[in-house]
Amino acid sequence: MEPPLSLAGLNILVVDDDDDTRFYITTVLEADGATVMAVASAAAARQVLPELQPDVLISDIAMPGEDGYTLIRKVRAQKPDNGGQVLAIALTAYGDSEDRIRALEAGFHTHVSKPIDPEELVAIITGLVASCNW
Repeated sequence: MEPPLSLAGLNILVVDDDDDTRFYITTVLEADGATVMAVASAAAARQVLPELQPDVLISDIAMPGEDGYTLIRKVRAQKPDNGGQVLAIALTAYGDSEDRIRALEAGFHTHVSKPIDPEELVAIITGLVASCNW
């Protein structure tokens, strides 16, 4: 008998302007049981967030137009029933300590450097979800 998938029942919103990255993250998360919606921009994420009400938001930082820092600040300004309190992970190529601090100060719960191992990503998500008081 196989163990239950650790992301089963979670709705996750992935925001990344890179097609390959969106595909990779979506494939990893869906293989572990999550329901994933992937969008290519911060504007698209803000549009679907209130209706989707994801459990977790995973966003790239460097995106054209509106970056991930701006996205999370705008998300945090929303009421909880519009997604303002969503658990959020910054998934970015900017991996130094200053970038980590900036991401946390902007409103992300954690900061993860690309590229990321699939098992590590799943572990980070399950740890974040387990640490919240739902």
